[in-house]
Amino acid sequence: MTGWSHHLIIVPILLPLVAAAILLFIDERERTLKALVSLAATLLLVGVALALFRTEGGSAGQERAYLLGNWSAPFGIVLVLDSLSALMLLLTSVVAVAALIFSLARWHAVGAHFHTMFQLLLMGVNGAFLTGDLFNLFVFFEVMLAASYGLLLHGSGPLRVKAGLHYIAVNLAAALLFLIGVSLIYGTTGTLNMADLAVRIPEMAADRRMLMQAGAGVLGIAFLIKAGMWPLCFWLPTAYSAASAPVAGIFAILSKLGIYVILRLTMLLFSVGPSAGFGATMLLYGGMATLIFGIIGVLASQALGRLAGFSVLVSSGTLLMVIGINDGSISAGALMYLVSSTLTISAFFMLIELVERGQDAGASVLAVTMEAYGDAEEKEAEEGEGVTMPGTMAMLGICFAACAILLAGLPPLSGFVAKFAMLSAMMGTGAIGVPPSAAVWALILLVILSGIAALISMTRAGIRTFWSSLEGTVPRVLVIEILPVMGLLALTLALTIWAGPVMQYMEVTIRTLSDPRIYVDAVRNAATLSSKAGGS
Repeated sequence: MTGWSHHLIIVPILLPLVAAAILLFIDERERTLKALVSLAATLLLVGVALALFRTEGGSAGQERAYLLGNWSAPFGIVLVLDSLSALMLLLTSVVAVAALIFSLARWHAVGAHFHTMFQLLLMGVNGAFLTGDLFNLFVFFEVMLAASYGLLLHGSGPLRVKAGLHYIAVNLAAALLFLIGVSLIYGTTGTLNMADLAVRIPEMAADRRMLMQAGAGVLGIAFLIKAGMWPLCFWLPTAYSAASAPVAGIFAILSKLGIYVILRLTMLLFSVGPSAGFGATMLLYGGMATLIFGIIGVLASQALGRLAGFSVLVSSGTLLMVIGINDGSISAGALMYLVSSTLTISAFFMLIELVERGQDAGASVLAVTMEAYGDAEEKEAEEGEGVTMPGTMAMLGICFAACAILLAGLPPLSGFVAKFAMLSAMMGTGAIGVPPSAAVWALILLVILSGIAALISMTRAGIRTFWSSLEGTVPRVLVIEILPVMGLLALTLALTIWAGPVMQYMEVTIRTLSDPRIYVDAVRNAATLSSKAGGS
């Protein structure tokens, strides 16, 4: 990356920031203009993320560092792009476009500053994926949280306000733990730059290492709250099911942000030296507990919104288990599972609103979820307008069936490919740091049970929604609402068709993460090159 293309690394942060600033100066009554600005910025973000993804190419040694202010690391702020961060940037931008397009049908107009908060959320998430030091990780984490508070409350309603207040309280506590953990790490190591930490931690004295590990443990709790590990996850199903459909769709990426940070710090800071394997056992058994809790929640859920919320926990529990196992072949399949589950859950959250429009709010067991989506009178007025599009229920049914197949991990879609890759790796390799047979077979059993639970719950919900709802009416669904759902599900089909290249990318990504020297060298070399360029 030379010349102007080198500056593409900072564009995923600057673009939504500039868009949010512009949107603040546009009057709220100019909803069409605000929507056009926000959509243009998000589509451009997809293009930038795709360019960065193609530049990265899934090749080891392609990591790029960008020095803000031309100050050398570890003293200056550095952004780092590697195959993992490029993947997460592209995934975020794709989900964001789908959620934003869905919101243009209705939800962006039911409250103030929706588009501004949406862009600030993207800025915070993208910054967290790119940052190379813990302090700026906290900054971007707070930007993301502040925007998510407003988005969760967007549209008002008593259930949404109640869930939003709980969400704010929990995440403020997580932010406090984040600060405490970062302070302990800085006090013992003297740096917050991730590359510099990777060099210093293996060389620390035993007494200081214990205090550093305590700080890392506190920091880990903050991100495990966001990832939804049991018992820190009780807020998540309620908050996600109460959010408006497009907000819940973009929130699907937030739990993966917690997974990303845990994976990044585990592989970079605690893969070599005396601290190798730190926290792995906790992640393993915490992931198992989360997966068990998610399975129970999925089976017990009667409302589709809560079923989707517990599906997030099933996804998080599976990924946390894999991080705890610390086996590269399993982790490659888990990365594909991360992408597939994020696309599926985001599409499912948006599909839920479309499906529930045809239900009778007075008689349906989904009435609580419908109430969370807004005023009942407004829904009735909306459903009474216009002409119902032919084939609406057929399209909704096909999309619902696709979500069921993906969540259950059945062939032929990407959910099956990802789970098959993980399970075959578990059966073919011994897990590092785990008692050989019992633990691995327990993980295999839990992953299979999670698929069975999803299949049972989705089949039950599908029968109730599409076959037994004789009093329900055909919902009025706009093309702008169904296309984002179909687009996300089509991407899961693309993952299946190109499963070979996708898995190759994931394997290279895991191999790169497993060698911290590649990351460290990228930051150090960028510092040297930038200083020469700056002096010329």
